[in-house]
Amino acid sequence: MAKKTIITAAVTGAWPKKENNPNVPLTPSEIAEDVYECWKAGAAVAHLHMRDDAGNGTMDKEKFRETLELLKLRHPGCNIILNLTTSGDLAATDETRQVHLEELRPEMASYDCGSMNWLNSSLFINSPKFLEELGNNMQEWNIKPEIEVFDPGMIANAAYYLKKGVLRAPLHFQFCMGCANGIPGTMKNLAFMKETMESLCPNSTWSCFGVGHCAMEMLYGTVAMGGHVRVGMEDNVLYKKGQLAGSNAEFVDRAVRVIREFGSQPATPDEARQLLGLIKG
Repeated sequence: MAKKTIITAAVTGAWPKKENNPNVPLTPSEIAEDVYECWKAGAAVAHLHMRDDAGNGTMDKEKFRETLELLKLRHPGCNIILNLTTSGDLAATDETRQVHLEELRPEMASYDCGSMNWLNSSLFINSPKFLEELGNNMQEWNIKPEIEVFDPGMIANAAYYLKKGVLRAPLHFQFCMGCANGIPGTMKNLAFMKETMESLCPNSTWSCFGVGHCAMEMLYGTVAMGGHVRVGMEDNVLYKKGQLAGSNAEFVDRAVRVIREFGSQPATPDEARQLLGLIKG
């Protein structure tokens, strides 16, 4: 049986706007339709950010609710795993970063396992107090953390919270490569991240994405090394150098081709649920 590889579609983010790429989805309606198209193309997970009416990142729980309701109403057969961000607005409070999780209870949500400088101008704060509270709440609400790590130290943080009981094995990591002020996206660094995870948090699953010019190297490298992949306009508005992406599904289509070329197959949402431990079997 062919190996299964999970494709996560990160269809928007907190940053790219229509002036960066007119195909970036911003409204709940646009995001819901993009998620559906990515699911049809082969994505098993949708990582969701929301935008306010000006197109800026927001943690407005009603935007999340509207998007999920539109997806369910328009496309009742779409069984994609919903993975909601907890870091869509740098001005959000610890409370507003979690309230949508408590009310909407998605299957997954992001868990950014450390603080960092961001874009040379702001701070991305994930304090120990917040991470302990979020981890405990996600266990109570039966939400699987997607542990986003931007450098190896954040993997060590996850190991600490696992030992403390704030996180529960098996863990699932998202290696964020090539982000501003994070670890650069190179194969050497990707191998080091994987080796660090295997040493500190054995039996974990992992996924990876690369931002900007390292995107293709990280896509090919991750699939070759047996990981899962994330693609989409949150991370790249260009499909390739000099060419704007026509849609998020275009990125998913390419990931499907790469996965199959390496002798694997894209996981369905239910297969991804088994791989991630969201359902028992």
